[in-house]
Amino acid sequence: MTAKVSLFMANYGREIRIGVDLRRRKKMEKAMEFVERMRKVQKEAGAALTKVQKKMKRQANRRKKKVEE
Repeated sequence: MTAKVSLFMANYGREIRIGVDLRRRKKMEKAMEFVERMRKVQKEAGAALTKVQKKMKRQANRRKKKVEE
C-alpha cells in the first residue's frame, strides 16, 4: 500500500516550494558573500593565533632548564 502524500508533506505539513524568486536569490547572494568574508576573517585569525602560539612556545622554552637523566 502506498501513501498518497509526499514525504515532505508528511514531515512538515506542507508541500515543498520549488523555484527561486529574485528577492530570495539576492538575499542568498548576500548571505554567501557574508559567509566568504567570515571564512576569510576566521582563516586570518587562525593564522595569527598559530603565529602567536609558536612565539609563546619559543619564549617559554627559552626559560626552561634542561634536566639531566
